[in-house]
Amino acid sequence: MTKDEPSRPLDARMLRALAHPLRMRMLELLQADGPATATGLGKRVGESSGTTSWHLRQLAEAGLVEEDGDRGTKRERWWRSVQKATRMRAADFIGDPDLAAPLDMYLRSVIEHRYEAESRFLSELPQWMDEWYDKATFSDVRLTLTPEEAAAMSAEVDAVIHRYRRDARPGDHHVIAHWSAFPRQAQPEESD
Repeated sequence: MTKDEPSRPLDARMLRALAHPLRMRMLELLQADGPATATGLGKRVGESSGTTSWHLRQLAEAGLVEEDGDRGTKRERWWRSVQKATRMRAADFIGDPDLAAPLDMYLRSVIEHRYEAESRFLSELPQWMDEWYDKATFSDVRLTLTPEEAAAMSAEVDAVIHRYRRDARPGDHHVIAHWSAFPRQAQPEESD
């Protein structure tokens, strides 16, 4: 992965490491807020530094975090995320029965984190109203598409997001953009 590449695909080792909600939360914090110590992360997630330290080592073994050599001392180890984000294709793992449970845990945790982020925003809505009252959006669109059309639409959305990816500037806010496209089983029509 190059320094310009903001994300990289998950492999089986990474998926197994992220199949734990606390590790996902810790990685999310490191990606969003930058380097931290096990003690600092522990305070933020409500765990002991021993617990967070152990989980950081698990994330490091999977190649998701690394020690930040520019900070800390021998007594105080700082950790940073190796990349800004991860991406995953379920198709890469769906056929492996050994990865069924980690895949399920990971995907469910992703959905829970999305819900938590949106709920947090709603709780903080009054403080954002001056600048964001007509800018934030929550959309729910129902389309009829082929799998190929859904893949093409997702690629276009990814391209749009990539165009807006840049280093932070004065006046910027951290913005979360969630994107999902998945099929829904249609309900049969009732017969009279």
